[in-house]
Amino acid sequence: MSRRETYNLIEELGSSVATPKQSLTLPDAVALIVGIVIGAGIFETPALVANYANSDLAVLLFWLIGGLVSLVGALCYAELATTYPDVGGVYYYLKRAFGRQVGFLFAWARMTVIQTGSIALLAFVFGDYASQIWRLGTFSPSIYAAVAIALLTALNIVGLQQGKWTQNLLSAAKVLGLLLVVIIGLTAIPNTGDAVASSPSGSWGLAMVFVLLSYGGWNEAAYIAAEIQNRRRNILRSLLLSIGIITVIYLLINLAYLRGLGLANMAKSEAVAADLMRSLWGAPGAFFVSLLIAVSTLGATNATIFTGARTNYALGQDFSLFSFMGRWQQRPSTPTYALLLQGAIALALVLLGTLTRKGFETMVDYTAPVFWFFFLLSGISLLVLRQREPQIPRSFRVPFYPLTPLLFCAVCAYLLYSSLVYTGVGALVGVAVVVAGIPLLLWNRYRQGRA
Repeated sequence: MSRRETYNLIEELGSSVATPKQSLTLPDAVALIVGIVIGAGIFETPALVANYANSDLAVLLFWLIGGLVSLVGALCYAELATTYPDVGGVYYYLKRAFGRQVGFLFAWARMTVIQTGSIALLAFVFGDYASQIWRLGTFSPSIYAAVAIALLTALNIVGLQQGKWTQNLLSAAKVLGLLLVVIIGLTAIPNTGDAVASSPSGSWGLAMVFVLLSYGGWNEAAYIAAEIQNRRRNILRSLLLSIGIITVIYLLINLAYLRGLGLANMAKSEAVAADLMRSLWGAPGAFFVSLLIAVSTLGATNATIFTGARTNYALGQDFSLFSFMGRWQQRPSTPTYALLLQGAIALALVLLGTLTRKGFETMVDYTAPVFWFFFLLSGISLLVLRQREPQIPRSFRVPFYPLTPLLFCAVCAYLLYSSLVYTGVGALVGVAVVVAGIPLLLWNRYRQGRA
């Protein structure tokens, strides 16, 4: 074979093995993170938080602390993501710190519980509010949820550009809509309502559980680290910018709720945003909020689908049992098979939620304990990797080490405890699904041993 023929063969083989491209800009990354975090939580949890506060200032303080806690976690993730910019994100950190077995169980949990459960949860909220606009019969929320998952999965399979532009538009519409609610609420005549009773025992901890639930999702930046341009600067900047934007929006929207409804009315509201708009604009205002929440959750669903398949792709590259997912389609630049499997599992969870007739609550119970357990392990992995691999260059180092990661781990441990105490049977199902991954791990090891 001539030198020219050898060169052509190498070029052909190299082009046939597609890998993730650095196609995401800083605004793309910020839009993804903002889109994931600002989902349904900010429309439901403020009333729950207000129920455990005895003053307007306490409410705002809870949400400010939530932003600061998220910032602490983001600093830990920024070091991990800039030092180990792998498309597998936390899967790669855990595998490197604790071994392939722990990495496999996380990827399995993310594929079957954490990410797919979050997709189904958000899709159910979208279905609930879309049904307020146009109802499709008895199972309207489930129909909307299933259609949203199918269409958004297909859109992300078509290509990265289509997926990210959809996300940018949905995130922009969501933020603009929230700002409009803020302006309307802040310009309303103040409603002081009745005085709220003194805060019950242990209320600070319970309030923070709801606050941090609403801030959840910024950690998805770890899964786009391999695809973001100028990653050494933009990973940290995207985390700081997105958390800053989210914190400001959350403070403003709660200030609008407090001014427009008063603390007492806010605390007893079952749909605080809709009640605010209904009190000021009547039925058209409530319709507007339903549309806003539908768009908000649709954006969060799309972003969660986008990042979720990245871990499945990494799992497929490392374990032969799931090798079909470890293929990156070059022309659309997407992990097509990983997206398809993720979509199928999410649709199965929509069916599960439909059968229980408590779609949103079932998905919260199903995902929470497993999520916080692996979130805790990711914080510990930073401590382990710092000690085990001190020679690896780190373009960003978390400040005040080791206090910062230890604080992050303490918060995760508390939320893991809370999620086990306050969730129902769904939590046991989620844990059981994760445990079911152990036989698969053993079977994969057996297959590799025979190969």
